[in-house]
Amino acid sequence: QVQLVESGGGLVQAGGSLRLSCAASGRPFSRCNRGWFRPSPGNPGKQRELVATSTSSEGTHYADSVKGRFTISRDNAKNSVYLQMNRLKPEDTAVYYCAADDPTFRGLYGSDYDFWGRGTQVTVSS
Repeated sequence: QVQLVESGGGLVQAGGSLRLSCAASGRPFSRCNRGWFRPSPGNPGKQRELVATSTSSEGTHYADSVKGRFTISRDNAKNSVYLQMNRLKPEDTAVYYCAADDPTFRGLYGSDYDFWGRGTQVTVSS
């Protein structure tokens, strides 16, 4: 049974940092697409929006709103992916979800992933 478990969320003041972790179990994802997503603000019915991804075809990719502040990395030996979040802003407040899947698709959209974690809450106070 595949499981993705996120950790590292919490409450932080604006300008602060957090490091999210996502550990996968049940199968290896070393050659797979990995990503971080969050709900689309103001549009809860839409699929989750990309925050950062690490994919076979695209390398690393970031949402414009987090470029220069967030960094995605992966440790394939640990079957894990990380999101270093610096200079956090109140608008970064969200539940962050980890995703993983075979590189069948580009991996830039939530619909490209079948495996998801339950999410970790990040709250940034002003």
